[in-house]
Amino acid sequence: MSFGDEHGYGGDPGRTEESFGGSGQTRTRLPDRTGDGHGTPRRPARSSRSLITVVGVVVLLIAAIAFANRGGGGGASDDPKDASSRPGSDSTAATGVKPVTGKNGSIPSGFARDEQGAASAATNYAVALGSVEMYERQGRHSIVNAVYTPEVAAARQGDLDKVYSSEKFLTSIGLQADGTAPTGTTFVSRTNPVGAKVEKFSTDSASVAVWYSALFGLAGEGSTNPVTESWYTNTFELKWVDGNWKVTGFTQQDGPTPVGRDQAASSAEEMADAVEQFGGFTYAR
Repeated sequence: MSFGDEHGYGGDPGRTEESFGGSGQTRTRLPDRTGDGHGTPRRPARSSRSLITVVGVVVLLIAAIAFANRGGGGGASDDPKDASSRPGSDSTAATGVKPVTGKNGSIPSGFARDEQGAASAATNYAVALGSVEMYERQGRHSIVNAVYTPEVAAARQGDLDKVYSSEKFLTSIGLQADGTAPTGTTFVSRTNPVGAKVEKFSTDSASVAVWYSALFGLAGEGSTNPVTESWYTNTFELKWVDGNWKVTGFTQQDGPTPVGRDQAASSAEEMADAVEQFGGFTYAR
């Protein structure tokens, strides 16, 4: 599901914001039958050389771990696929920097003027722009004004209102003409970020790609638009305005999409209950 667009629904790969309104093996080791004639295993004699070798390996291992945990020094391998050249878990882990303020259901603000702050801002904005609140006039206005730069928000607000209040658009996704879900169903629109990557950065602007999965549809018996999962990557163009990162535009493309597992789909009732019981997250750090 594309979010924040104003000219249509769904989308093609590479669309911009302007385009829409192993199996493992088990090895069995048999008992060692070498030894005496009764099949009793014979314990090999231990030599001092073997002991010295083991101790040496342990010392080298400890030294290698200590060096790796220093977080510096040492160049990456010439192999471009070497693990040292890939982003590690520390790129999205907590840093000890005080999180920005904000509660679930609202948009955090006060992001740091650095790469981490830009990545966090873009990820939070992806969550907000893909939320159910975008389909309600008051919630939509609040999100647009909080996410976009003032001039972009003013220019886009009218177009967004036309799209999200269009009867044709609303009925095409299973909602009623007033934007509400049919009786007995629950409207689901939720963005679940997987990771973010800073493409470009300066103190005044940044470009951040956010990879995420999206849940979208109507949960409930008789739903003609059941909740489905899709994968997208949105690249946000950000600008530092009045002490915070704001969006000036974004593009969206499909995927990367993982291969689905052999899991049976949950019933409409189970899905509706899960949406009601599990609140969404804000991604602030």
